[in-house]
Amino acid sequence: MFFPGMGMAPFFKVTVFEQEHFQGKCQEFTSECCNIQNCGLDNIRSIRVESGAWVGYIEHHDFQEYPHWDARYVMFIEDSGQYSTSHQSSRMQIFEKENFMGRSAELCDDYPSLRAMGWCMPEVGSMHIQCGAFVCYQFPGYRGQQYIMECERHSGDYQHWKNWGSHCQTPQIQSIRRIQH
Repeated sequence: MFFPGMGMAPFFKVTVFEQEHFQGKCQEFTSECCNIQNCGLDNIRSIRVESGAWVGYIEHHDFQEYPHWDARYVMFIEDSGQYSTSHQSSRMQIFEKENFMGRSAELCDDYPSLRAMGWCMPEVGSMHIQCGAFVCYQFPGYRGQQYIMECERHSGDYQHWKNWGSHCQTPQIQSIRRIQH
């Protein structure tokens, strides 16, 4: 794949580890893997993204306790460039309540803590992605459940927190990071 202006295809690299804190047996990936278990890993307890944007999928199982993952149910695919954006053009608006109601704030940067930037509550009821793409995290410091929000999906309108993804069980968003290549 060739990306104009970059001169060459971007390099994608992610390493998964069987133990927490990047310990134990590991496997490096530079392209998609449909089933981690087929690569000889029994568990995944930590992940290090070296470059590129990666999306991990959990299938066939409902995990109630984060971060207990099971390699038998995790698949990885690499980002094919659809989140390509520049930081200058990333912009979103978050709302206190569903259907774009209540107090709002416009965001165009990375926010490791929404509370530190003045958002007084741990929840976001709805949001509108005006341009670009973002990863929204359940907890401060880019931790917890992750939701990819982009202006190309739902026309950028996420009227209810249940629109964020099939695994979303709470409106809790406490940190947000822009996606770019």
